[in-house]
Amino acid sequence: MRIGFIGLGNMGRHMARHLIHAGHLVTVHDARPEAAAEHLALGARWAETPADCAQDAEFLITMLPDPRVVETVLLRGGAAEALPAGALWIDMSTSTPAAAERVAAEVLDARGVRRLDAPVSGMARGAEAGTLQIFVGGADDDFRIALPVFEAMGDPDRVLHVGALGAGYTVKLMINLLWFSHLVATSEVLAMGVRAGVDLGVLRNSLLASPAASNFLENDIMCVLADGDYDDSFAMALACKDLGLAVDLGRDLGVSTELSALVEQIYRRSKAQHGALAGEMSPVRLYEALAGREFRLPSPAAALDATTVTV
Repeated sequence: MRIGFIGLGNMGRHMARHLIHAGHLVTVHDARPEAAAEHLALGARWAETPADCAQDAEFLITMLPDPRVVETVLLRGGAAEALPAGALWIDMSTSTPAAAERVAAEVLDARGVRRLDAPVSGMARGAEAGTLQIFVGGADDDFRIALPVFEAMGDPDRVLHVGALGAGYTVKLMINLLWFSHLVATSEVLAMGVRAGVDLGVLRNSLLASPAASNFLENDIMCVLADGDYDDSFAMALACKDLGLAVDLGRDLGVSTELSALVEQIYRRSKAQHGALAGEMSPVRLYEALAGREFRLPSPAAALDATTVTV
């Protein structure tokens, strides 16, 4: 298949590489030409502009930072106008239905270009391993046509058709919103427990043995507890962007967002204190400061060896 791929950042560079390895004819474009070096070495073609990347594509995949950039690339960058009639635009960015609808209304609908929204979950390490979960919104026929493309980039068992156009964007925003909320709630609990004198490993195992257990507490936060890694692969600027999109969506839908708005404020405070490029788990550092110590287990093995508590 002839695939144009725009956006070779922390996620997109891996995704495009998997498509090349799968045997697809891939043309790539990024605002930073040097980002395409590994893809060109593998046989991909370089496109000087978004329009060049789209002009012969059966599928155009965009993996971009935010809705504003999506619209810029598709409209002012000429990609939408360059797509052949009958092509399929697959936006895998964390974006909004409104942005895609504006592109469709201005250009795509009149040209007979179809579209899917297909944002992903799994972080940069999932993109590198080809194990992403992909949430696809759009027509069932278009989903089935694009399925081999998705399976080349993600876990085939976790490529999910979640509904009509826009559903993929919405599901991804809700996943991110809940994950960020888990981070804040978990950090607050750990800070209080540790400040009260409970051993960190014992507290964590107690929580895991209780109805309050979560995947975040069991797996995701271990990069902080074991290695002091706040996940620089996803920047605070992007996390705050996603939270803003989710809160805005809730308000547009008439759904109360008090808790989500508070989580967004905490993330923005961390961004101001730790920097826009700090890792997405940097808000943990706010609670480490309140606890008066870093949240660290002596080693990954120590987390397993800590006293097991059953409830």
